[in-house]
Amino acid sequence: MRLEIGDWRFLQSPISNLSFTMELRHYSNMLKRRWWLVLIPAVIVTAVSLLTYNPPPPAGYNVGMNFIVSQEPAAQANNPDENRYYNWLTSEYIVNGLTDWVIGGEFKTAVSAQLATQGLDVPPHTFNVIADNVRSKLQLSIQHSDAETLAQVMDGAIIVLTEQNAAALPQLGGETAVIMPVDQPIVTPIPSSIRSQLDIPLRIALALVAGLGLALLAEYLDTTVRDREEVENLGLMLLGEIPKERKP
Repeated sequence: MRLEIGDWRFLQSPISNLSFTMELRHYSNMLKRRWWLVLIPAVIVTAVSLLTYNPPPPAGYNVGMNFIVSQEPAAQANNPDENRYYNWLTSEYIVNGLTDWVIGGEFKTAVSAQLATQGLDVPPHTFNVIADNVRSKLQLSIQHSDAETLAQVMDGAIIVLTEQNAAALPQLGGETAVIMPVDQPIVTPIPSSIRSQLDIPLRIALALVAGLGLALLAEYLDTTVRDREEVENLGLMLLGEIPKERKP
């Protein structure tokens, strides 16, 4: 009978599967015997981490406010509805111009100068300003590492935004746009990074890997013969085998 290459592979596959199954069984038995070696590093790391754990400090603080423009444009027509339309349109243009001004460096410099008049030294590079215009509304957000200082920065930003915006809006001919806040500033902490939140789980995972390596090393150095496969692998003749006692 002639065997083709495909037939030879077919005959080899049960042997390969048997070898793979025996290796899995070997590692399974090893883990059953040495599970405590796998867990010892994880238990130690967990205990030390819990005893020395300190909640991560917030990444900083954030405060946000919304502003609207109540600027009255010049009358464009005798129709009240048309005047209201131009009123909304003017307010939207002003909000767009204010947004570009707020996210620039001149606004932060003006806020720092305003705080300096109150005896507060807050350089422009110590806080971050984010602004956006949504549906004719200016959304202002400021971030700082200190909550108390951040509240003072927002107070200074409100003064600059509502009283010193004439230079940022030359379209108004030197007039100051009427800016009104629609909510109150509330300082909230910025959540810590995901890495700091996963610090302890990552330590435990690495400890489990180290424990697994410790168990494999102990198994490699152990010269004890436990089953007939190990005897046969040594090339010795097996004379007899005492089976394990099974519980009824």
